[in-house]
Amino acid sequence: METAIAVFSTRGRAEEAVKALLESHVPEKSIVYLTRSESEAKTVAKQFGAVAGGIVGGAAGMTAGVAAAALLAVPGIGPVFALGLGAAALLGLAGAGTGSAVGASMASDSVPRLSTSESGSSEDLAFFRRVLNQGHSLIVVRTESSQITATSCEILDRLGLGMKKSAAPTSLVSTREMDGPVIADFVGKIALAEGTILLRDTIHDFLKQGNNRIILNLADVDFIDSAGLGELVRTLASVRSHSGQLKLVNPSENVHKLLRITKLDHVFDIENDEASALVSLRQNSNAKAAG
Repeated sequence: METAIAVFSTRGRAEEAVKALLESHVPEKSIVYLTRSESEAKTVAKQFGAVAGGIVGGAAGMTAGVAAAALLAVPGIGPVFALGLGAAALLGLAGAGTGSAVGASMASDSVPRLSTSESGSSEDLAFFRRVLNQGHSLIVVRTESSQITATSCEILDRLGLGMKKSAAPTSLVSTREMDGPVIADFVGKIALAEGTILLRDTIHDFLKQGNNRIILNLADVDFIDSAGLGELVRTLASVRSHSGQLKLVNPSENVHKLLRITKLDHVFDIENDEASALVSLRQNSNAKAAG
């Protein structure tokens, strides 16, 4: 499963992105749209319906074209409007309502509450919390199709808060072990296909070998796309599911800017240099052993 993530600061760009995704035949079931703004949710829901041939309906103005939508109470955020059939799986819900049901729930005092245990990924929730609390919205595309992912990335990278395309022709990684912690030095880009697969395989190999204290050196990474952001979030969840720790070290200026814009700098542990990361990992390991 590939995941592409884009952050939007304006409703217009988010609406344009949803329209472009649907017109490019990205399945509605693969798209999740998250926002704290009811008016924005209504507008984007109409876009789903307009492209899918649905009609406006429901008390909140949702459309028949939206496969599923929900008004959720997310810890640390409050009410969140989630559009798309994939919202239930992304946020760990079972049985999100239809568009008309959302209209009813918006008008009532009964709002489904989402807990970290239900979602199964506190990292996802932490990321969503940071972005949504800043007044931004999110589009997440999840699919098994490499072609759909490529199409989605082109659209999300163009319209979302991202980075300029990299001139780097390829992605490379080398790994080292430093008396316990392991380090992966990435060069080039963490982008769809080669870069995301390289990151995924590297982390998989580390964890398979029992190495769960991991440092990603991003000093020589000059580009991360929407698929790369999705893979980084998944990497953090995977490491923590193995009771491990993940540190990002010395991200380049462009990468650090992207992490700040998307609020991922508050989700990941980021160190300025390798020595600081190693000290932190060893101190945490010693503290756990003593406890």
